[in-house]
Amino acid sequence: MFLLLLALQAAPARVDSIPNSDPIPRITLAEAVRRSSRFDPDYVRALGQIDNAEWGRRAAMLAFFIPTVDLSLDQTKYSQSFFNPADPANPTQTLVVARASANYEIFSLRKFAELSRTKADLASAEAGELEQRFSAALETESSYYDVLVNQELSRVNGERARRAREGLGVARARVASGAAVQTDSLQLVLELVRAQVDSLRQHNALRTAQLELGRRVGADGPVDAAPLDSMPAAELPVGLPQALQIALDQGPQYRTARANEKSAAAALRARRGDYLPVFSVGGLHQRYDTRIFPGASNISSVTFSLSFPLWNNGQREIEVSRARVNRDVARSIRDDLERVVRRDVTSSYDGYQISAAAVELARVAVNVASQTYRMQELRYRSGASTILDLLDSQVDLAEAEAGLVEARYLNRLALARLEAILGRRLFTNKDAP
Repeated sequence: MFLLLLALQAAPARVDSIPNSDPIPRITLAEAVRRSSRFDPDYVRALGQIDNAEWGRRAAMLAFFIPTVDLSLDQTKYSQSFFNPADPANPTQTLVVARASANYEIFSLRKFAELSRTKADLASAEAGELEQRFSAALETESSYYDVLVNQELSRVNGERARRAREGLGVARARVASGAAVQTDSLQLVLELVRAQVDSLRQHNALRTAQLELGRRVGADGPVDAAPLDSMPAAELPVGLPQALQIALDQGPQYRTARANEKSAAAALRARRGDYLPVFSVGGLHQRYDTRIFPGASNISSVTFSLSFPLWNNGQREIEVSRARVNRDVARSIRDDLERVVRRDVTSSYDGYQISAAAVELARVAVNVASQTYRMQELRYRSGASTILDLLDSQVDLAEAEAGLVEARYLNRLALARLEAILGRRLFTNKDAP
C-alpha cells in the first residue's frame, strides 16, 4: 500500500524539467525554400557550372571573329658582344625584342564542333541548376515538415498525458470507493509515465529538427516552422499522361541527360575534325633595340599556313575512341532515363494520390478512436468496463492522432517529390497545396 501511495504521488508530476529556451525565430515554408538555395553547396556549385558554361560558349563564339593575340617582351644579356638586329654595324651585349602576334583559323571543323559542344554544355548546366534547385527545395521541405511533425506529435503526447491524468483521477476515486482494485491506478500511472517519457523524447527530436531547418536556411541556431493549413489535399492540376510528357520535356534529370549526349556527340565530332587540315593566317610584328620599349628596328610578317596532321603515334585515334565511348555512355544513360520515366512519374503521381487517400482514412480513424475512447471512459466510470479497455482506447486514440499527423505531411512530401521530377511547381501557393 505504501508503494502504491508513492506511485500515485509521483505520477501527476508534469514534464517541467525541460529548460525554457530563448524565443526561436519562425519562418514560412516559401521563405525557407527561397533562402535554402543560397546556402546549399550543391546548388551553389550548379550556379558556378552555369557561369563556366557561359564563358565557354562566349569563347567558342568569339573564335569565329577574333584571332588569338599574344604580346611578349624579352631582354637578353650575352656574355660578349653579339649581332645586333637593330644596328648590325654595332654588336651589343644587350638585346631587347618586343613581339606582337595574331593567329586566326580560317577553316577548322573544331570551331564548329566546339560551338555545338559549348551550347550543349550550357543547356546541361542550366538543367543541372534546375535539378539542384528542386533537390534543395525537397530537402528543405523535408526538414520543414519534420519540425511540424514533431510539433504536432508533441501535442499528441500532451493530450495522451492529459487523458492519463484524467483517467488516474477517476481510478483514484473508484479505488477509494472500493469499486475498483488498486492495480487500476497503477496501470494508469504506467500509461502516464510512458506518455511523459515520449514527451521528453519528442522534445529532443523537435529541437534536432529545428536545428536542421536552421542549417538549411543559413541560420546559426534553431529555426521554427510556421504552421500550415490542414485542408484536405487538392487534386493535382495535371493528369498522369500530361505529367509523363512534362517530365520528358521539362524534367531536369532528363534534360541534363539529353544535353550531356549532345555535348558528347559534339566532342566526338571535334576529335574527328583532327583528321582534316586546318587553314590559318598569322601576323607577326617584332621590334629590336638595346633598351626597354624597343623602337630602333622593326619587322612585320604575314603567314598563311595549311596544317594536315597525318600520324601522331596513335594519340589522335585514342582520343577519338575515348570520345566515342563517352558518346555511347551518354546515349545509353539518356535511353535508360527515358525508359524509366514512366516508372518514376507513375510512382510519385500514385504516391501523392495514395497518401491523400491515407489522410482521409486517418481522419476517420481519429474520429472512430475518439468516440471509442469517450465511450470507454463513460463505461469505466460506471463500472461497465475494465481498466484495460480504457487503456486500449487511450493508446488507440494516441496512435490514430499520430498516424494522421504523419499521413498529412507524407502527402505534402509526396507532392514535393513529384515536383522535383517534373521540374515545375504544380501549385502557385507553396504553403498550401
